Amino acid sequence: MLKMKRNIARERNARELLRGSTLYAAFSAERDEILKLKWVESEKVGHDIGFDRALLDWVRNHRDRWWASRRKVLGK
Repeated sequence: MLKMKRNIARERNARELLRGSTLYAAFSAERDEILKLKWVESEKVGHDIGFDRALLDWVRNHRDRWWASRRKVLGK
C-alpha cells in the first residue's frame, strides 16, 4: 500500500512538473491552434475533417508564421 501511495505521489509530481514546463506550454498552445483550425475547416465542409488532416494542413500552411509571431510575443 505504501509503495502504491509513493507511485501515485511521483506521478502527480511528474504531471505538475510537466504542466509547468515551457515545452508542455508550447505543445499545448500548438495543439489548441490545430484544434481551432480543425473546427473552422470542419464547419466549412459540413463534417469533421479529423485531427490528422487538420494537423497536416496546419503544419503546411500555418505553423511557420504562428511560431514566428509567438517568438516575437515571447521576445525570443
